[in-house]
Amino acid sequence: MEPARHVTKDRDGTAYPLAAGTTGSEATHDGHGPGADGTPPPEPRIPGTAPAPEGPAAEGASPAKSRRRRGPGPFVLIVLPSLVTLAGVFAFLSLTGSLDTSPAPGPAPGQSAVSNVDGSYVPWLRRATADCPGVTPALLAAHIDQLSGWQDDTASLAEQGVARFTEAGWKTWGRDDDGNGTSSPRDVADAIMALGRQDCSLAEKMTALRTKGTVNGDVADLTLAAYVAGADQVREAGKIPAPARAFVAGVKKRLPQYDALVRQNPEQDNGRAAGALLTPPVTALTVTSPFGSRAHPLTGVTKLHTGVDFGAPQGAQVSAAWEGRVQFAGLTTAYGYRVVIDHGTVDGKRLESTYSHLSALQVTTGQSVTTGHPVGFVGSTGLSTGPHLHFEVLLDGQYTDPTAWLTGGGQ
Repeated sequence: MEPARHVTKDRDGTAYPLAAGTTGSEATHDGHGPGADGTPPPEPRIPGTAPAPEGPAAEGASPAKSRRRRGPGPFVLIVLPSLVTLAGVFAFLSLTGSLDTSPAPGPAPGQSAVSNVDGSYVPWLRRATADCPGVTPALLAAHIDQLSGWQDDTASLAEQGVARFTEAGWKTWGRDDDGNGTSSPRDVADAIMALGRQDCSLAEKMTALRTKGTVNGDVADLTLAAYVAGADQVREAGKIPAPARAFVAGVKKRLPQYDALVRQNPEQDNGRAAGALLTPPVTALTVTSPFGSRAHPLTGVTKLHTGVDFGAPQGAQVSAAWEGRVQFAGLTTAYGYRVVIDHGTVDGKRLESTYSHLSALQVTTGQSVTTGHPVGFVGSTGLSTGPHLHFEVLLDGQYTDPTAWLTGGGQ
């Protein structure tokens, strides 16, 4: 009869038979002690794993390798799952069309790229510049963009709203223009109108200085320079002073997109259309020097001839080309006796005409005139080589060829 066999259990409850003649106390408590014959006991099997291999392969293995199993490394545990996840995400985005690496399309031709202001502000921009020679709705919008990007998110307590008004500045220019009961620089409509008033005031000063020959340059550029550096500094420089050039350039860079925005939001037709609206200021329209670049006959400097010269005898009558208000009537260094008439807006733009080198004046500043009203007599005052009328037409402060506006043209 076979002797009874004792068994012992390791920590996980796996039973191991003991050799005959031994007791459980003779085995090591952790199952790793030597057997009675001096041979090591079988390695405990981890639950859920396959039994250790037997045979030559197992016998040839070193005891350390047979006892230690190497687990998965960091690549398998960390890197590989991340790569699999990323691959799945890219596959999903590609299938759904959400992954698009092509560049975002730009605005269509003629479409404004403005994102922070919409067409609802255009009527306010037009209203703010309606009586402002040299400042257009688009220029005012570009001015605001240069100041704030049309964002009321300044951290400064001294400058508030999209037009960045100080408290003192708002007291001068601010109004409750939208009629909501509150005058605030943080109200966009109020801010547009206030900055329009300020710019228009500066434009009038720059127009007067340019009319007198004190400063040279575009009215809009001079206005922006006066906003940054002050009117006195512009007058002293006689042009755009150096500290203001970067600001002026920044506004002009933004101007095209706001021109597009204003065009996309047209106002109602006011019944006037640009074209040959002006009557001849003198009887015979004999052109002696056309509009365009030329060398000045006295100074020799080549620059834009801002108007057209009509040859006429000394003392010939000069008349208003259209109805309007006399903006300036007086003596200047370069133009001699000069008259500037503001004709109001034409197709949303300010129209002006000028009459220079007169021998005498027949109107005064602030006077209203009708078409054909006498304004002075042909002369040769100022920088002039002989009797003639230097006639100019300005549209929103920009010099244009006067012959395109005259019903009789010129020859």
